[in-house]
Amino acid sequence: MSPTANPSRRQNLSTSRILQAVTVTANPRKDDNGNEMLIDITPRASKRLREIMSQDSNRTLALRVTVQSGGCHGFQYLMSLTNSSAISATEDTVFEASDGTGAKVVMDEPSLELLKGSSIDYTMELIGSQFKIVGNPAATSSCGCGTSFDIKM
Repeated sequence: MSPTANPSRRQNLSTSRILQAVTVTANPRKDDNGNEMLIDITPRASKRLREIMSQDSNRTLALRVTVQSGGCHGFQYLMSLTNSSAISATEDTVFEASDGTGAKVVMDEPSLELLKGSSIDYTMELIGSQFKIVGNPAATSSCGCGTSFDIKM
């Protein structure tokens, strides 16, 4: 039976907007209006980060997300794994998924300003698997591969 013939057996392999609660474990930040600057970590991203920590036998790994100028739309997302020892106590904000996986995402303040309200997801597509930013409220347009974006000035 094909996955489409039985909706309960469908498997979504692309971007999801299933959100879960996160906890800010270091340096909570507020925007100019006094609102907390938060991001979400989808269950799929949280699960993948837990798998990476387990495979590497390193529970101190976190996903660092930064924004730099460049890319085909003005800004580009950069993601890398980092150890907790490399997290700046004054510069970085640390988000932890509230699902018990220990999954953490780290952002510096300028990147968080551009990504607040976004979600970190893990996508599995024919062209490959990757962590991805989805639902960035600051983005007015983005490239086809989703690694760069433009904002309204």
